[in-house]
Formats: sequence, C-alpha cells, structure tokens
Amino acid sequence: MTIALGGLTSGLKVSIFLTSSGVDIVRRGAADMTHVKPLEPLAEMLRNFMARGGTLWACTPCVKSRGYTQENLLEGVVITGASAMHELIKRGAATLSF
Repeated sequence: MTIALGGLTSGLKVSIFLTSSGVDIVRRGAADMTHVKPLEPLAEMLRNFMARGGTLWACTPCVKSRGYTQENLLEGVVITGASAMHELIKRGAATLSF
C-alpha cells in the first residue's frame, strides 16, 4: 500500500488488482488488526487509497472460491475479471507486480 499511496501522491492513477489470498485483505474487518509500525494501520491505508481515487479490484474467481460476495468486501472494492486490468495495459498503463 505504501507504494500505491506514493504513486497517488506523485500524481499517478493507481489501480490494484488483488488475486488469490490478496482478496482476503479487502474483506470487511480483515485489515482492522493489521498494523506494521511505523506505518499507518492497513485499514487506514486502504481507506486513504480509495478516498484519494485509487481503484481496488478483486479477482472474480478468487472472491467466489472463498464464498465472498460484494457485501463481504469493503465499500468501493470492485469485483472484476482480469479484463479490467488488461484494458488499462492495452491503453499503455505501466504495471508493477509483486
């Protein structure tokens, strides 16, 4: 999240496509107890990211395989397939994956 927030601060449009267990982070309440000092708590960073215009996508098959629905996820998280990310790449978006 720190890299994504830094991108927003630099004026970049930032989207995060969560896959596999990454979708667990955006389940309501899941990030509430995650805090790695000296950083801000993860829940606060997620709220800040979305409030500043960042986009959080959750992989459809990954969400479904865990039995999650839209109601289980943080407000603003979009359940979508990889095609949303592919569209940005086709338009020239730079990607970073780790």
